[in-house]
Amino acid sequence: MKARRSVRPLRWVAVREVRAEVPLLVCLAVLVALLTAVAAAGPGLLDRLAGRALASRLEQEQQVEPGVLFSARFEPADSADADAWASDLAEDLLPVTEVIANAAPDALNGGLVHDSTRVELPLLRTVAGAGEVGLGLVYASDAPGRGAYVEGRPPARSGKRVEIAVSTRTRDALKLRLGQELPLSPGALDKVQATAVVVGFFAADDTDAKSGDADSTGSKGAEGKGAEGKGGDAKSAGVAGGDRLWHEVPLLAGPSRFPPRSAAGLDWEARALVAPGTVTALQAQAGAVLTVTWGMRLDLDARTAARFAGERGQGELQRLLVRYPDDARSVFCGDIADFGGMFCEIGPHPASTLQHSTHLPDALTDFGRQWRQGRVVISFALASLLVVGLLAAAVTALLAVRRSLDAHRLKRARGASATGLALARALHTAPAVLLGLAAGIAAARSLPGPSPAYGQALLVAGLVWLLLPALTWHSLRDRSVRTGDGTGPFAAGRRLTAEAVVLLLAAAGVVALRTRGTAAEAGPDPLLAAVPALLGLATVAVLVRCYPLPVRILARFSARRRGVVALIALSRAAKEAPARALALLVLVVTLAGAVFGGFVAGTLAEGRREAAGWQVGADASYLGAHRSPAVAERLAQVRGVRETVSVRQLRVDPTSATSGSRYGIASLVGIDGAGLRAAAPHSPAARALDAAGLTGPQSGTDIRVLATGARAGDRLTITLHGRKMPLRVVGPLPDDVLQDPALGPLRGTTPSRERLLLADNRALTAIGASDFEGSSLLLYGPHLDVQTLRSLVPRAGHDTAVGELRIRSEEQADATADGMISVLRDAHTTCTALAVLLALLALVLELLLSAEARGRTTAYLRTLGLGGRATTGLHLLQLLPMVVAAVAGGTALGLTLPALLGPALDLREFTGGPAAPTPHPDLLLTAALGAGLGTLVVVAVGVETWIGRRRGLGAVLRLGRNGD
Repeated sequence: MKARRSVRPLRWVAVREVRAEVPLLVCLAVLVALLTAVAAAGPGLLDRLAGRALASRLEQEQQVEPGVLFSARFEPADSADADAWASDLAEDLLPVTEVIANAAPDALNGGLVHDSTRVELPLLRTVAGAGEVGLGLVYASDAPGRGAYVEGRPPARSGKRVEIAVSTRTRDALKLRLGQELPLSPGALDKVQATAVVVGFFAADDTDAKSGDADSTGSKGAEGKGAEGKGGDAKSAGVAGGDRLWHEVPLLAGPSRFPPRSAAGLDWEARALVAPGTVTALQAQAGAVLTVTWGMRLDLDARTAARFAGERGQGELQRLLVRYPDDARSVFCGDIADFGGMFCEIGPHPASTLQHSTHLPDALTDFGRQWRQGRVVISFALASLLVVGLLAAAVTALLAVRRSLDAHRLKRARGASATGLALARALHTAPAVLLGLAAGIAAARSLPGPSPAYGQALLVAGLVWLLLPALTWHSLRDRSVRTGDGTGPFAAGRRLTAEAVVLLLAAAGVVALRTRGTAAEAGPDPLLAAVPALLGLATVAVLVRCYPLPVRILARFSARRRGVVALIALSRAAKEAPARALALLVLVVTLAGAVFGGFVAGTLAEGRREAAGWQVGADASYLGAHRSPAVAERLAQVRGVRETVSVRQLRVDPTSATSGSRYGIASLVGIDGAGLRAAAPHSPAARALDAAGLTGPQSGTDIRVLATGARAGDRLTITLHGRKMPLRVVGPLPDDVLQDPALGPLRGTTPSRERLLLADNRALTAIGASDFEGSSLLLYGPHLDVQTLRSLVPRAGHDTAVGELRIRSEEQADATADGMISVLRDAHTTCTALAVLLALLALVLELLLSAEARGRTTAYLRTLGLGGRATTGLHLLQLLPMVVAAVAGGTALGLTLPALLGPALDLREFTGGPAAPTPHPDLLLTAALGAGLGTLVVVAVGVETWIGRRRGLGAVLRLGRNGD
């Protein structure tokens, strides 16, 4: 009976020991699961984020026109006695559409789909209720179906009369009615005499209109069959085809008015939809050569986009896009060089070989350059998360060591070895670590994409597992047992050495990262992963040395006042600063990562908007104004345009008029100085021209200029068509002129040159308009009629002869909707949220770790009569210096990280513009993090005070304890 009674207490002791270990095991399992999931899924996560950013960039690049455009010229049918009305152009184009779609590379996994087939006829003249109209007829396979029509129907594909359909805005502007007959007479399309019948009015604003109706003007019934094999053609055209059609041919959505007494002799210009038979009939009547255009849209699924988002994938995708047009051309008409002849066939029509244009390779190049910088930001966030997680595991291990230190020292006194006890702790925690490892790998495997990085997961799990045994051995080794809790004779020297090593390693890591850059392979960069920890350690080393000094000064001032709470709290805070190093490191790394991510995201968002404004130069700008002066004149008269400023640029190679030495290749820019001063009073270029007197009356034959790298009074000479023109430098060009938005449209589209000459346009009248390499018309007005502007110059860029119209609101909207910035923001937010949770866990564990010492101090003071409110103040003041130091150090490190990384993180790659973007830190996020940390400390102090009141003094004060 005695033996049985002695066994039961032993069992209860064992149960208590197991229960005491349960929180530790659960915490370790959760930490291992989270950290191994992040480490294993890191490379795949980067690939998926890159694929998401690439898909978003491709979608944005193809908003206004398909990514790949094919075109071919075709003549009327060969047979002279053939009935032109009997020909079905849609059926004739269908085989060519199938050839182009089937030539798409298989590696794209069906991502290159047919978007549209269109034929536009040159302008015809007609008379409507609103006056003389220049009417262009358009056949479009992606035209809206019957559901988009508010009145009437689409033009019938079968019939022998010209039927047209126009938008409701065109109907209202031209005063048309259903069934009205419009006489068509020759215009740009010659030899045409016909009568058009208005059969329908469609709503151009209805993007949900159904395509593919049997009576549609397009060939959805025919061409949709051929594209069905490639998948997604009908879907692509049906969902957003009408909306893209209005963007690419804006005159279909609404007409444009000519200025009074225009040279064209017209009052309006409009477009109308026609059936394919109308195209061939009018072509036969005019004997004209028309052009058909096929649009192919690159729409990659998530897996394919992730495969092509890496550096190797981008190169492969560019090779596929370069080879694809040649393959399509070869299948269509063989390997026939295009010499302008009609050697191919489109049904009965003699046709040229295929021509193509695409801007996707350039877009991929820009994306690759920007994603390399984006990967730095995401990798840094992942690395910071892993560092904070490992630190949280270290704090957990320290708490476990502290809780079992007395029992382990007793075992050491009975003959157990430190190594044996450490191995025993490793065996006890191994099941929890294995469980967490399995859970983390399972979570990583559940995500779509490539297989997890098992090696990195094992490495992280091994580090977390070894922390507790290593700290256990360190606390129980012979030297530690001999010295107890005191410090050894060489502790100060070892601390100085460790701090110096940390500072040197941090400096070496930053220098190496700035010199080498980031690794090109996907996945976390080891050097980039080490830099956050090294910089955090360096910051903490400086903080631990610096922040006790002002705390001691405050303690001395508080000693002169009545009361001992402030004196004791501040004195202990300064004394215990080295012991707070681990908690400081957790908070500094977390805050630095969060502030850094918010800083980058805010800078990129605002920088993109600023760069978009610089590339436009004004509220709107028209590039190529010297090539299309009639269009520029019509743009200047659009409603809402208050001021216009002409900017022109000429490439020159000046020489000194006195010594004959070369000045260097330069850009001679002419601006309407007075107009720019009136439209944009704060323009640096306008101020410089006005201050130099170049906007006043011109005298003499010399062209007066402001020049970079020249002095006032220098004389230069340029030669143009064999004629020499003298230049006189009236002063140096101010540096801020180079960043003037008024110069942005031209500087962004012409070769960059180091030297710039600035003159007023009135001094350049001797230079012909065709001699300028570029020109832009800046349009100023707070409420521009964007719809009318776009009706004159579509946003689609395949017709470069018309010029390019940029509108600030559109460019800034595109910059705001950039998917890459959204990806960076989402990744940063997720990593920051997880890091904050881990930091909170580490901070709570750190407070628990030091709660015993604070509790004994409070108990001593309570025996001397300290009240409850004073106890709360004591705890709060004791922790406050550490919190302030962590917020200051983490914020400072986060704000200086972009400058420290240097070339490894070039934010200008994202934004463009004349210079690096202006820093825009996320002040709201920084304030929220600081306030959250302060709130956590207040709550912890309140809870600790409440627990202390419920606990008797005898439970805290123990004889023989010297831990305080």
